[in-house]
Order: sequence, then C-alpha cells, then structure tokens
Amino acid sequence: MCLVLPTHRRFSLVTAPRTPRKAFGRLSLPERTYIADALRTETVGGVLLLVAAVTALVWANIPALHDSYESVSHFHFGPEALGLNLSVAHWAADGLLAVFFFVAGIELKRELVAGDLKDPKAAALPVVAALCGMAVPAIVYTVTATAGGGSLSGWAVPTATDIAFALAVLAVIGTSLPSALRAFLLTLAVVDDLFAILIIAVFFTDTLNFAALGGAAVGLAVFWLLLRKGVRGWYVYVPLGLVIWGLMYNSGIHATIAGVAMGLMLRCHTREGEEHSPGEHVEHLVRPLSAGLAVPLFALFSAGVAISGGALADVFTKPETLGVVLGLVVGKTLGIFGGTWLTSRFTRASLSDDLQWADVFAVATLAGIGFTVSLLIGELAFDGDAAMTDEVKAAVLSGSLIAAALATVLLKVRNAKYRGLVAEEERDDDLSGVPDIYEEDDPAYHLRMAALHEKKAAEHRRIAEEMQSARLAEVTGGAGDEDDRPA
Repeated sequence: MCLVLPTHRRFSLVTAPRTPRKAFGRLSLPERTYIADALRTETVGGVLLLVAAVTALVWANIPALHDSYESVSHFHFGPEALGLNLSVAHWAADGLLAVFFFVAGIELKRELVAGDLKDPKAAALPVVAALCGMAVPAIVYTVTATAGGGSLSGWAVPTATDIAFALAVLAVIGTSLPSALRAFLLTLAVVDDLFAILIIAVFFTDTLNFAALGGAAVGLAVFWLLLRKGVRGWYVYVPLGLVIWGLMYNSGIHATIAGVAMGLMLRCHTREGEEHSPGEHVEHLVRPLSAGLAVPLFALFSAGVAISGGALADVFTKPETLGVVLGLVVGKTLGIFGGTWLTSRFTRASLSDDLQWADVFAVATLAGIGFTVSLLIGELAFDGDAAMTDEVKAAVLSGSLIAAALATVLLKVRNAKYRGLVAEEERDDDLSGVPDIYEEDDPAYHLRMAALHEKKAAEHRRIAEEMQSARLAEVTGGAGDEDDRPA
C-alpha cells in the first residue's frame, strides 16, 4: 500500500511501513465462536476425564475392590472369528479412542481448510511450537534414559498434550484464558494429535496383514466416494466405519488410524447456502460422544495403576519413568515456549499488546499435561511388560499433576488480567448479540451506541431537572414558613 504524503511544494510517494504481524492477536468472530463451542464441550469432557481417572485410581487401589477392577478390565468379549475377541481395556483403547481420533481428524481438516493452519504465516507459530513441544520432550527422555541405562522404548510417551485434561484444570481453578491463547492451545493440541498419530502409525506397527490393510483401503475409498456423491444417512456410514475399523485393527496398524482417516475425508468448508459444513455438523454431533464417553471410559480402564509410597518413589528414580516426568514438565514447557519465541523472532511477529511472554510460558507449562495419548503410547511402547507399563502410567499421572500444579500457580498470577481481557472480548453494550470489538468498524454500531448514549443522557437530564425542581420547592416552602412566623 502506498500513501501520498505532502511536502513543502510537491508530493512524493512513500511506501508505508509494514505493520508487524501480531502473535496471539484477535481472532475473527466465526473462529472465536467455533473455538468457544469446541472448548466448552472439551471442558465438560475434561472434568469427566478427571472424575474417571480418580475413580480408576480409587477402584484399583482399594484392596477390597482391586480384584474386581482387574476382572472387569481383562474381561474378553467380541467375535473371535473376526479377530475381535478383546478385553474391555483393549476395546476402550482401540475402539473408543477411534472416536476420539475421528474428531481429531475433523479438527485437523477444518484447521487446514478454514482455520489457523490455512494461512502458512499464521500456521507457522502453532506448528513449530507443537513440533518443538514434541521433539524436546523426546530428547529429554532419551538423554535421561540413556544416562540411567534405561530403555529408550518410551521416548514418545511425553510427546503428547491432553487438551481436555488441560481445559479441565482451567475450569477447576477458575481461570479464563483470552480467546487468542485458547485458540493457540487448541491448534497446538490439533497439530500435536497429528504427529502423535504419525508416531503411532510409523513406530508402533510391527507386522502387517496386507489383505486386511487392502480391505481397509478399499473401505476408505468407498467412504470417500459416498461423501463426494452426497450420500447421507448414519445407517450407511456407521456400519461402513465399523468394517473399516475392524479391517484396520486386523491389518496390524493401530485401529485409531481408521478414525483419523475417515475424519480427514469429511468436507470442512462451507458452500453457498450452507451455514455449517458437513464436517462441522458431524463434529458437533460426535464431539460430545468422544469427550463425554469415549475418552473418560478409556481413562477409567487405563489409569487404574497401583499407587504406593514405593511406586511413587520409583517414578523419580527409574530412568524410564523419570524421563517421562521430566519430558512432560520440563521438555514440553521449554519446547513450546522456545519454539514460539524463535518463530516470532524470525518471522518478526510481535506479541499482542495485551499479553506478555509470561502468559505464553504459562500455557506452555499447561501443555505439559499429557494423559490420554501418553497413556496409549505407554501401553504400546512397553507392550508385554505389564510392570513397566504400570510404572510409566504412574509417571504420566505424576508428570501431568506436576505440570498442572505449576500452570495453576503461573496462571493465577495473571488471572485478574485474563478476566479483564475476556470481559472486554464479550462486552456487548449495544445488545446486538455480537461483541463490540468486532463492530468497531461498522457505522451502524456507532449509530446504535450514539442512540443509547442519547437515551441515557435524556434520562439523566430528566432526573437532574426533577431533583432541581424538588430542591427549589423545598427552598420556596422554607421561605414561606419563615414569613408566617409571629413577629
């Protein structure tokens, strides 16, 4: 853009200085609305996740109930002929989490076509932050395990962030993050889920059944074709999805990959006449099932590890478990904060005027809460070693609790500022249903505000005139009383 600036006797063209892009700037209204709706469901699901995790720990650690927990977790059911005679815990990890990853796939597709990841410049920040937030914990684990002579199998365990658990912590401590930070946390988690999916698919696939894998590929092709033809009806897609999931499970690739693949196939951009895309509509229907049922049930049958003084002490003495704790608490924080700072520095993106780097550090600490996917990867990494699996789960719980405690302290320090920012984002003085900050460039908004102020001014003038009249009447009445007194 060029501006014409006056000089003494002539005009010259001067290129306007480029305004530096704001990191964590204001979201568009549609993006803010989507983020708010998504996080509201995730927050409720996160609270249920906390309840399920606590229930699992209590159920597994009360001596009178421990045997019943093990019996339920290891109870097998399902069609043996189809290779699906699985335990309850196995169904939760491979079956119910496919629903969770289906929603993750839709989220990722939406971010790529209509969200922050659509713009490469805007996407650079959360993508680099997420990558650093996965690479640094893996490095921390590897260094810790190598130094202690432990197994390197669990390097991927501390790489995942649990967005639902993090939001539940925010709900419990009563902290409201500004929409820009909430969007960053959600986008970070979406990218985090993507790379976690790739890790599961690449590093935790031992043998392949190519016949089953080919069948799953054909099923996915049919799924895609039906979507493109505009075929509707859950009675078509749910049975087909179950067939694809079963074939993917028998192929040797983790069955949750089927959920991701189907989620990525949904159309997430709107066409003329559409208020919401099919992907957003399906996500709106399935997200409560994922956050309110699938993930809490997985937590119920995955978080039930025996906790004792000796077990907790082992978490901080064994190289594998210590690596998980340090990876979540130290690696995640330094990785996300460092990646964000480096990206903003090299892209010359300045931080929003309302935020400080301490806020980014607090959110990075909060991202150290790794629960659902970390527990899943822990089971896959140490498959066949039940004792180590339980110890790694205890390490995930310990690291997540430490990260949550640190984030609570850091966020509480700035809570008053956050509340002010959130109140400003939600202020709607003209009662239009749209926050005022999104209408500042609309002349109609200023006309509505002028009318409101004129109405208030007229009301204040009326009150002032009535008060003046009342005082004048008192003065006049008082003077009359003095004239009537006897000499």
